[in-house]
Amino acid sequence: MQALGIDIGGTGIKAAPVDVATGTLLADRKKIATPQPSTPKAVAEVVRELTEAFGWTGITGATFPGVVTRGTVRTAANLDKSWIGTDAAALFRKVTGNDLAMLNDADAAGVAEMTFGAGKGERGTVVMVTFGTGIGSALFTAGRLVPNTEFGHLEIRGKDAETRASERGKLEHGWGWKEWAQRVDEYLQHLEAALSPDLIIVGGGVSKESEKWVPLLTNVRARIVPATLLNDAGIVGAAMAAAGMAEIGMITTARPDTQTETNSPGEDRRG
Repeated sequence: MQALGIDIGGTGIKAAPVDVATGTLLADRKKIATPQPSTPKAVAEVVRELTEAFGWTGITGATFPGVVTRGTVRTAANLDKSWIGTDAAALFRKVTGNDLAMLNDADAAGVAEMTFGAGKGERGTVVMVTFGTGIGSALFTAGRLVPNTEFGHLEIRGKDAETRASERGKLEHGWGWKEWAQRVDEYLQHLEAALSPDLIIVGGGVSKESEKWVPLLTNVRARIVPATLLNDAGIVGAAMAAAGMAEIGMITTARPDTQTETNSPGEDRRG
């Protein structure tokens, strides 16, 4: 089965069609800068543009950098505050004309990594942490997702963790790898104290340079590994949500009473 995955971030919005049986992209991903201001109308226009760029008319999954319940946005730390309370699933269904599933961006990346990547086969407690404009998190126990954790907003030294340890924080302050890794290390120590994970998967755009900073994380007992799918994990996880291949908590399709031609007979489309 194929589905379009759209990964919405505070800096960029990227998309690609995905073979959800293998987790592979079926075309080069396309990326458009997140509009400023990042209002629902402006972001929806980018979602429409990306959908049309692939000529896509099938099922679609989209992520959002915040808490999402039943397709509705509840928090928006790194996008315009007018998103809060918006039925994003309905909005994106309207602009694309496609059945659509919504979920938190880090949850999507985590589901992809647990299925196809660094977390495959792990049955203990696993935390996926994505470093980008902010810090996203996904928590798994016995392979099952606890959705919408948002551990990037843990308070460290009186500040949101993501203001100190995100990739954006690194760039804004001009920190080198060692200086930034010290802040990441401190953040992961707090995370470990709260959750005692067996495995920590680090992802986001900065994961493609993991060899420059992951070896510097020396104060955490848990195993730390880079994401296998790198920055494509969110796209893959969004597509998986659309295809109904993973049971990922409070995710609903925008039109749960319909079945597109893309669905196989008897396929479970959880909503």
